[in-house]
Amino acid sequence: MSASQLALTAQKLVAPNRGILAADESASTIEKRLSSINVPNTTENRRAYRELLFTATKAAPYISGIILYDETLRQSTQGGVPFAKLLADQNIIPGIKVDKGAKTLALSEREKITEGLDGLRERHAEYVKLGARFTKWRGVIEIDSNDLPSDYALDVNAHALARYAALSQEAGLVPIVEPEVLMDGTHDIERSRIVTERTLHVVFDALARQRVSLEGTLLKPNMVVAGAKCAKQAGADEVADMTVTVLRRCVPAAVPGIVFLSGGQSEALSTAHLNAMNERHKSLPWQLSFSYGRALQASALAAWGGSPSNVGKAQTIYAHRARLNGAARSGTYKPEMEKERVSA
Repeated sequence: MSASQLALTAQKLVAPNRGILAADESASTIEKRLSSINVPNTTENRRAYRELLFTATKAAPYISGIILYDETLRQSTQGGVPFAKLLADQNIIPGIKVDKGAKTLALSEREKITEGLDGLRERHAEYVKLGARFTKWRGVIEIDSNDLPSDYALDVNAHALARYAALSQEAGLVPIVEPEVLMDGTHDIERSRIVTERTLHVVFDALARQRVSLEGTLLKPNMVVAGAKCAKQAGADEVADMTVTVLRRCVPAAVPGIVFLSGGQSEALSTAHLNAMNERHKSLPWQLSFSYGRALQASALAAWGGSPSNVGKAQTIYAHRARLNGAARSGTYKPEMEKERVSA
């Protein structure tokens, strides 16, 4: 895929009123999700749950792409249609998580490095054949009120993100670069701003060194919020203004779009924060969109409960959540919309 084709795919992923569903939970992560509703973590249950999401046709107008896990990209509907084809037929771009998770960083007890670069070129080639058109790699940035993150952790994670992005583009796949400053902890929003700004500067320097084409790249950052255990939580307007300030300082205009992670925020709060950014900041060089996992799925998963009889209800809830985030893309979401529902 040429640079212009990569750029076109990236632009489609951040098309107006649409965003990305992150359905790339690893086997261990989805086990936590399924155990919360007392559903065994079997291959068939994982497949059935993903089929529920992927066949919710009323959600499709608001979903531009879906990030899959290796197992999921190889699966099909109960009727035998490969998931990648099912999505493409709905004008949803299939993507794939390619990192192999965060491990303890050598010579550092408290920080992590994401692994998965070994053999990545070969895996990319296989994923292209399976129908993927974009990829995602998550770097985990620990934060506290004092000394974390270290320069060491930032440098090695930025290098891994940039190396991944270069390999992805080499294979004709759009990379979604995800440096996540965690919202765990007691740090305040100002500390989050400082660390997020520092992180993004290092990441974009590394991308430039690795010759990554920014026009064919998307950024998946955290929003600038206080730590989950901080006594003082900022309102939506402050989160929006501070997040956009950091992006203006760090993200080149060549990047087509920014697809935020929810980072453990609730469904409604994730939507409200995205809406405030788009409502308050109209003249930005990039699209502000979403790439949510739990913030799109949590209520639908609970409604499903593993029962085939609940599929329609769960799809209605998921489609509703997707529509609200689609509205947040243009700053037209209102809290009263939470009570509206349409059939899936």
